[in-house]
Amino acid sequence: MAAGQTRGVSRSIGGHPSTTSFAGGPPPLRREDFGTRGVTSPWVPAIGNMNGLSYPSGMAGRFLPMENKNMAFETLPALLSQALVAKGYEALTPVQSEVTQEEAHGRDLLVSAQTGSGKTVAFGLAMAGELLGEAERLPVAGLPLALVIAPTRELALQVSRELEWLYGAARARIATCVGGMDAAKERRNLSHGAHIVVGTPGRLRDHLERGALDLSAVRSVVLDEADEMLDMGFREDLEAILDSAPEDRRTLLFSATMPKPIVAMAKRYQKDALRISTMSEERGHGDISYQAVTVAPSDIENAVVNLLRFHEAETAILFCATRDNVRHLHSSLTERGFAAVALSGEHSQNERNHALQALRDKRARVCVATDVAARGIDLPSLSLVVHVELPRDAETMQHRSGRTGRAGKKGTAVLIVPYPRRRRVESMLRGAKIPVEWGTPPSKEAILEQDNARLRATLMEKAELDEADWALGAELLAEKSAKEIAAMLVKSARAALPAPEELLDRSEAPARNDGPRPGFEDTQWFRMDIGRRQNADPRWILPLICRRGHVSRQDIGAIRIAANETMFEIPKAIVSRFTSALKRTGEANDEGADVAFEMVEGAPRDQAREHKRAGGRPNDRGPRSNDRGPRPGGYAPRPFKGGRKGPPRGR
Repeated sequence: MAAGQTRGVSRSIGGHPSTTSFAGGPPPLRREDFGTRGVTSPWVPAIGNMNGLSYPSGMAGRFLPMENKNMAFETLPALLSQALVAKGYEALTPVQSEVTQEEAHGRDLLVSAQTGSGKTVAFGLAMAGELLGEAERLPVAGLPLALVIAPTRELALQVSRELEWLYGAARARIATCVGGMDAAKERRNLSHGAHIVVGTPGRLRDHLERGALDLSAVRSVVLDEADEMLDMGFREDLEAILDSAPEDRRTLLFSATMPKPIVAMAKRYQKDALRISTMSEERGHGDISYQAVTVAPSDIENAVVNLLRFHEAETAILFCATRDNVRHLHSSLTERGFAAVALSGEHSQNERNHALQALRDKRARVCVATDVAARGIDLPSLSLVVHVELPRDAETMQHRSGRTGRAGKKGTAVLIVPYPRRRRVESMLRGAKIPVEWGTPPSKEAILEQDNARLRATLMEKAELDEADWALGAELLAEKSAKEIAAMLVKSARAALPAPEELLDRSEAPARNDGPRPGFEDTQWFRMDIGRRQNADPRWILPLICRRGHVSRQDIGAIRIAANETMFEIPKAIVSRFTSALKRTGEANDEGADVAFEMVEGAPRDQAREHKRAGGRPNDRGPRSNDRGPRPGGYAPRPFKGGRKGPPRGR
């Protein structure tokens, strides 16, 4: 059939995407047909009917009828509009609206938008022109027409799911290529043809180098969360992938922030890019309510329990700093009766997929995760984010919190703040211009009140009862009073809920003071003959003291690392035991035995004042006088062997 001819199409469209049968099917595509930016389909449907509104064959189903003013998708391809309506969209989000404006058609885009603003659907709509052209549906799958690159496996899989429902009626074939999955299976899928390829940088580059992925026909390349990919060290992989794609492609770069490396990449790989920003001046998400609760450090886990019980969120995610803490908190919550899953770097991709599916299926309601493992997670029912361990900065906090409050839905983000760290958190929030409501964790009484309100609302709802229900009700009433039955029902409902925890009352919180911590009112200072110039580092200084002195970390107070020495304090009550252990371990032939320890009089500040009065400094570069007295056992100091490897400082 010659190009431009019309194939007969039989369509029957109601309110949902239709099944279309083609006489003879669409014409096969040749290799030479790929690589052009504007491809006009060799076939168009003859007539269409959408939502009961007919339009002439000349429109070819490309646009929704303009008469339908109640729909906000007039300029979108018909099948994509149907997909949005079926998904429950009433209007496009700001970023989705901007990328579909006429001035954005066919141009490279540099887009900054907040997490959860609908970016996946946005670039799915933005590349519709390159994928569909003027056609109703996609051609037979061959070489990829679009490539989407995401930083993590979870985000790539989420993007694939979003594009599947968006382009499902257009017969899109989507191939996903991510690390941790079966690479051989991915290569087979690619060999069978795909319209859109979604993957992580490392796996995509691997398929490129093996010849399994051919980008010669790609018309659009999307970099999702580009700032994250650069932060994670994927620059070389990204450049290799982009250099393999045709020069006349569209490049759509989406990033939450625009640091200098992103701007540099845009200048190198984009041409006449349209800059789009939907970021508000307020860095916090408008649909997220931020709360901060202050607790005693020992009460953090109990606070987590009470927050979960108070909110009873359909889905909640708890952020921890390390995989060990994830493992501990997950075990603790599971023991208490919470349906929880864990996500961290120690879990395989298969385990992660099962955990996320459990959350989507409502078999689990709580996810305990690290920052890296939680990137790219999109759970529509997620309404509560708890920062169990404080984020390192405001940017990390917003990435975490952005898992909720997505696509116009409301969410709550709670920071659990130990008393000693409140000032630091206040400063971070002020700098980020995020309004936060400060308070304390929910008490047992508040949780009980919430439980009663929820149970009351549930029981007051209309329920469909069958004859068996009425029969059992009558039987119970014959044996017990209505009041007894109601009380037993309440007790039964509460029995299934984890018990709230008793928390330290705010009035019992330790008062802020600048004095020594308990147990260190009367201390003795010691000196070690190593300092910063010998590559002394707190990470091995503390274990060394514990190992040599046979003490625990709790027995060691302040540590002061100077240029050529390190000073630390221990309670006087254990000085005798500590010095005896030092003598024994100093004679042993093990790591750190060549470090000299000695008691000193006064505190470091007192000594500094004496040196100042004498006109000198405690850490002068000149030769040090041997004013510390003889060292035990005639010991002569040697360079410490446990320091940081590499050249000395200053070289």
